[in-house]
Amino acid sequence: MDWGKFRYEQQKQKTKPQKIEVKGIRLGIKIGAHDLETKLRLAEKFLLKRDKVRFQVRFRGREIVHKELGLALLQKIREKMAESGEVEQEPEFTGRDLFMTLAPSKSLKRKIIEKGKEDAENQNS
Repeated sequence: MDWGKFRYEQQKQKTKPQKIEVKGIRLGIKIGAHDLETKLRLAEKFLLKRDKVRFQVRFRGREIVHKELGLALLQKIREKMAESGEVEQEPEFTGRDLFMTLAPSKSLKRKIIEKGKEDAENQNS
């Protein structure tokens, strides 16, 4: 193995800027269980790519009267995503929408780093 090439690759990896995007996922308060699971799998993919996820619960018509249903939905999301994401912004109302932002958790970041090291080793072999 060429030591100079190895050091160059390591240095190159350190200097790469980290792009963090905020991905948005829209939900309604009457979302079905299977649809919610699909949205959560999509959110987990985003978190694995080190992106933040912003959940938006939209209230339509008279649904705005039942704000507690939207808060309960976001609480359920928080519990199911506890392993892969941590709440960066608590649920907040803006007009007829309710927002909550998740960022990748520290344990997930470690898992991503370990996976990256394994991939690098496999490529070098």
